Amino acid sequence: MRIPESWLRSMANPSQDTAALAHLLTMSGLEVESCEPVAPPFSGVIVGVVRTVDKHPNADKLALCTVDAGRAGEAPLAVVCGAPNVRAGMRVALAQVGARLPGEGGAQLEIRAAKVRGVESQGMLCSARELGLSDDHSGILDLPDDAPLGRDLRDALALEDQVFDIKLTPNRADCLSVLGVAREVAALTGVRLAAPRIETTAPRNDTRLPVRVLAPELCGRFSGRVIRDVNAQAATPEWMKQRLSRAGQRPISALVDISNYVMLELGRPSHIFDFDKVRGGALEVRWGKRGERVELLNGQTIEVDESVGVIADAAGVEALAGIMGGEATAVSDKTRNIYIEAAFWWPQAVAGRARRYNFTTDAAHRFERGVDYATTVEHIEHITRLVIEICGGEPGPIDDTVTRLPERRPVRMRVARAQKVIGVPITGDEMAGVFERLALPYEWEGEDFVVTPPSYRFDLEIEEDLIEEVARVHGFERIPAHPPRAPARMSALPETRRSLHAVRERLAAGDYNEVINFSFVEPAWEADFAGCTDPIRLLNPIASPQSVMRSSLIGSLVDNLRYNVARKVPRIRVFEVGRVFLRDAAATDGPLTVAGLRQPVRVGGAAFGPALDEQWGTATRSVDFYDVKADVEALFWPVAVRFEAAVHPALHPGRAARVLRDGRPTGWIGELHPQWQRKYELPGPAVLFELEAEALERVALPRAEVPSRFPAVIRDIAVLVDSGTTAQALLDAISAEQPGIVRHVGVFDLYQGSGLPSGRKSLAFRVVMQDTERTLTDAEADEARNAIVALLSRKFSATLRS
Repeated sequence: MRIPESWLRSMANPSQDTAALAHLLTMSGLEVESCEPVAPPFSGVIVGVVRTVDKHPNADKLALCTVDAGRAGEAPLAVVCGAPNVRAGMRVALAQVGARLPGEGGAQLEIRAAKVRGVESQGMLCSARELGLSDDHSGILDLPDDAPLGRDLRDALALEDQVFDIKLTPNRADCLSVLGVAREVAALTGVRLAAPRIETTAPRNDTRLPVRVLAPELCGRFSGRVIRDVNAQAATPEWMKQRLSRAGQRPISALVDISNYVMLELGRPSHIFDFDKVRGGALEVRWGKRGERVELLNGQTIEVDESVGVIADAAGVEALAGIMGGEATAVSDKTRNIYIEAAFWWPQAVAGRARRYNFTTDAAHRFERGVDYATTVEHIEHITRLVIEICGGEPGPIDDTVTRLPERRPVRMRVARAQKVIGVPITGDEMAGVFERLALPYEWEGEDFVVTPPSYRFDLEIEEDLIEEVARVHGFERIPAHPPRAPARMSALPETRRSLHAVRERLAAGDYNEVINFSFVEPAWEADFAGCTDPIRLLNPIASPQSVMRSSLIGSLVDNLRYNVARKVPRIRVFEVGRVFLRDAAATDGPLTVAGLRQPVRVGGAAFGPALDEQWGTATRSVDFYDVKADVEALFWPVAVRFEAAVHPALHPGRAARVLRDGRPTGWIGELHPQWQRKYELPGPAVLFELEAEALERVALPRAEVPSRFPAVIRDIAVLVDSGTTAQALLDAISAEQPGIVRHVGVFDLYQGSGLPSGRKSLAFRVVMQDTERTLTDAEADEARNAIVALLSRKFSATLRS
């Protein structure tokens, strides 16, 4: 929002200078992004008047002008000019010899006396672009006839005026006007607010344009007036052009300029129809109908539907409600009779409609945030006065149709609550003074304020909104900045708990890099990787692909792999510690919980590419299930976990396992399913795991063991068992009944193939035996080995492999 300082000070003129005023606005929540003069620096340019214009003797496209610089007793200056619009009698911007004009890159161009095609030129007549006022280079600047002759141009056109570029938050629609910002300045500084006077204009004819509002949920109020016999060719006054230009609006024509001027001044978008082009002699305000089309003022022809509000006549749609008028009823130089419309459009009925058609407008920007619904008639009166002053005409009566207006509920604010939130003991009387300066009607109820928001403040709905008003008007700079203080207490970490930070450290030590992903994901991820066809959906997602809450970390990790693979990363190891979201009827509301929703923390990881970085000492091979299984076992150490084959929707059906701790499922590990590998464009297999963080955090109490001083004895056993028998079953049986001297039994070989009986496989175990008090004999070791063989033979019909 661009606000010329001179326009702002015409309504509220505090004693602060420009810089102080900009700082004050910024600290109150209206961020001033920049404050710049309306013209770049230049000097030596004055107001001159062209006395004569003669043809240049040596050039067809140049003119030799005599220009009066307004100096008594001095002859006019001879200036060569090539502008097509130069004429005798016009007032011009004369750059005298020695003047310095804006140049490229911040440099300045000095004007010197020079000969142009053999004729001396004693200066230069400047265009708006040469002075840095605009991009217009079609001709020299045509100054008003009352511009003071000989006056410095910066003073004559008030070019030292500053323009504030204010960045507003979406809730402060009331400040999308000069009046709205002036209200703020008056409240912050205590100066009197000089709002524009609204004068009533009596009707001079009975002409009306009937309007039917068929959609109260679209339009809460619709006001209008006919003015006959206007002069649409009248020139826009220079003062209005100047204010419009400095506020960022290009002057177009008197009627359009008046509508834009009132929008910038009061925040009220309006529209002026050519009354004679309205077909059927009436208007309807309704929702659009599928298939209806309208050509807009920007030249774009669009098709509307039932979700877009329109203003229509007997022939069809003539305007998009609260967004833009149509070309069919637009005013032109031939317009004689006009209809002025000012309405209150419900914000939710306008929001997003303009962006649907790939454009936006000043009107839509305001209406979708909320425009004052109580002043439509007053603003039509203001527009009427300007139209009559500039274009003449005879006004008819104002029609005002009210269907449904917002209900402004009183908002309660507790003094003690405000003091606690702000952190400063602001008294109740000071708070009352803030509300008075902001013109917010209030009443006392005990120790509470009950404030009724005015019609232009759509942002005041809850107690915190009023607390914010008190804080910013009181002054954020007056609130002392105290660093947070907390008692430094040593917190004991139980020996049976391991922190998530320690889990992260183990994974980082295992060559994994931590990633942080959004908790909301694509619905397809939930279906593919969690088998969930009814995920928890967001009511207001930040983007359509991120519209559901994740119940698994696997989708996010696969996306991380895909992102890095697309950028030619050959070897990837990533992990994430994050929450998942699961429906659970047993979950109750609490400080960090939501009823019906369980939010456990999980630890997930993914590995892709070579098992090791390429090196001369090791052959390159791809990471496999057992590499990542070792990482998971190291993550749980010293707790031993088990793995059992199972089926998971995200994982390869033959290369996936459920992770068990103390006999309870605590996670998954496996290779990504080939179907998802193809769908998500991974050139090779990836191995993933997902574990419950709570299971990783629980550890057993440390237990001391005396190491043996005596050598260990090793025996290898290879047995033939049925193909369906798992190695884990054999290990469990050995662990349950192993001799006392056996310290460890592990599998080191599996063979299935030729040379073995049908339906049998070979498993080889390494048995480590040791005693803490003596050296074992071969006979003792052989006896223990034989006991294990007998055990396996008895329970699994195992036979020694010869």
